[in-house]
Amino acid sequence: MPHKSIRVPEDPHPRLSDGFERIRRELRLPGEFPPAVRAEAEQVTRTPTLPTLDRTDLPLVTVDPPGAMDLDQAMHLEERRGGYRAWYAVADVAAFVRPGGAIDAEARTRGETVYMPDARVPLHPAVLSEGAASLLPGATRPAALWCVDLDAEGRVVGADVTRALVRSRERLDYDYVQTAVDTGTADGTLRLLAEIGRLRLALERDRGGVTLPTPEQEVVPDGDGYRVELRAPMEAEAWNAQISLLTGMAAASMMLDAEIGLLRVLPPAPAEKIAQVRRVAAALGVPWPDGAGYGEVVHGLDPKIPGQAAFLEESTVLLRGAGYVAFNGAPPAQAAHAAVAAPYAHVTAPLRRLIDRYATEVCLSVAAGEPVPEEVQRVMGELPGVMRVTGRRAGAAERACVDLVEAFVLRERVGQTFDAVVIDVDEGRSGGLVQVTDPAVVARCDGERLPLGEAVRVRLTRADPATREVRFSLT
Repeated sequence: MPHKSIRVPEDPHPRLSDGFERIRRELRLPGEFPPAVRAEAEQVTRTPTLPTLDRTDLPLVTVDPPGAMDLDQAMHLEERRGGYRAWYAVADVAAFVRPGGAIDAEARTRGETVYMPDARVPLHPAVLSEGAASLLPGATRPAALWCVDLDAEGRVVGADVTRALVRSRERLDYDYVQTAVDTGTADGTLRLLAEIGRLRLALERDRGGVTLPTPEQEVVPDGDGYRVELRAPMEAEAWNAQISLLTGMAAASMMLDAEIGLLRVLPPAPAEKIAQVRRVAAALGVPWPDGAGYGEVVHGLDPKIPGQAAFLEESTVLLRGAGYVAFNGAPPAQAAHAAVAAPYAHVTAPLRRLIDRYATEVCLSVAAGEPVPEEVQRVMGELPGVMRVTGRRAGAAERACVDLVEAFVLRERVGQTFDAVVIDVDEGRSGGLVQVTDPAVVARCDGERLPLGEAVRVRLTRADPATREVRFSLT
């Protein structure tokens, strides 16, 4: 399920700051790294295992949000006869972190970096994730270097991965990339990023995949109070994501061919959920032509339009239930990811996600024609469970932050009425869930026989930042 991003002012209101800290305590999110982990991190930064292959000649660049320091990926795109070549360097965390060591043990308790509006809870100590292992511009770094060849339509026709030393030339952000493309000044990698990104998005639509243009909520001052604005994602963000996605698809194919690996999987949504979302689409005026798949519908939506933003928010119910599967032998029966509409693996964010490091080790071994190391095989089966537990914690933190921000912004609007659509109805008792169209808020609603999938008017009866509760009643 896609993450919902929230921005708050650099100096947020004290009630927000206190609320975020309370969430960290309630969910027992990890705090400072233990002394043994910090000591090992300092030591391994001085003694990494470096590859012999030097590809610092590649003019790689990174594309990330402004201010990001944990840079997992760098790319260089080029044209070749009959298509394109994508060089994709991924931070080689295994050059620093040894299985069974203090950093690895701590990473298994954290699972992934948890991003909160005011701070983050990192997977690795900053000396690694923002320093020695990060693909910072001008610094020579060990990497898992992917080489993925595409045909003229953007289809993958070959992929390889090997360890190499790399050096990023520039750290770019999405605004810069988008402006360069829009003004016609983009060349080299940036020009091809837009070109390949559009081709890959078209292929995604053809195979029934889904990329949700999930808007970002931004809390901004408004007179004496605050309001929520929705920031639509830029095309550059989708293009960049497609390069990561094609790498993950190539990794999955490599592991399936070798009959060993770690996949990210998502079963198809059940028919009743699809029917529910279609009813919501009808209530919100979102067109869903006969015979069109969910992916075709969402590809044409604009998250700046409140009703369509509300539909995008609700339709994520079709993308719930993703998990990981490890296999060593026959591939799993459920090997595909429904949103990708193909097999897929997480290998491109090892600074921020534990399983990527291990999946990358499998791919490096397979590509080299070597057995997967015993120390990797030994723990592969445990990793899906580790990621399930830590992923739930990260998801709970994300939801709690969304609830807090929405309650905070709406706290002065109790008693006001809003347009909404009923997205879920309780069985056996009154009430359910409504999706307010503006602002895009999902909350409990009291009322007898709520009309599922229909537009309604609701009154805000409660918005309490202390309990993070927002509640409406049917008018």
